[in-house]
Amino acid sequence: MMKFAVTPGFQTGGTLFKPEQLAVLGSIVGEEAKIELTTFKQLYVEMQEDRVDEVKLELSRIGLEIYPIGLVTKSLITCNFCRGAQDAGLEMAEALNKAISGIETPTPLKIGYAGCALGTSEPLLKDIGVVKMRDTFDIYIGGEPKSLKPAFAVLLVSDVHANKLIPLVQRLIHHFQAHGKAKEKFSKFINRVTIDALREAIAEQG
Repeated sequence: MMKFAVTPGFQTGGTLFKPEQLAVLGSIVGEEAKIELTTFKQLYVEMQEDRVDEVKLELSRIGLEIYPIGLVTKSLITCNFCRGAQDAGLEMAEALNKAISGIETPTPLKIGYAGCALGTSEPLLKDIGVVKMRDTFDIYIGGEPKSLKPAFAVLLVSDVHANKLIPLVQRLIHHFQAHGKAKEKFSKFINRVTIDALREAIAEQG
């Protein structure tokens, strides 16, 4: 059996599967397959390995996006873009998702995106949270929702211009990739290396 992740991509109104997409998914994966709903808006599909390529091709044809699972950055967790695609930065979210999804990391990395300060995608509860603030972006790090001591993410940098957002987030991920310990949570990594050191590290690489 082999596992992979599926999402419907981004759109105004949220991350929504169309009924016909779910119908196709259910009809082609086989009776022995398992489909699991995750907390980060992905469906995990576990099915016979010999048909995986065929199924992935068909799912891509109907507009679904395919991602790896395991110790990687997950696909971007977004808000519903209720302020409209342009004002909420739908295009930027799509570009950021393509740039960061599937990068190998010491532990799975969840990255959230909110199109305004309302933060309906709960970016401050993600490992990395991106919040659009009119024409610039704020980046938060270290959210920890699953713990006896949950914590909000803290501000790493503010007033990031659109052309610098993706490279900065990538540098942050790659620094974790290079210096994080095996199975070390991102929040513990931040506490170990300190936020100030992270700011210096990503600035130096810029």
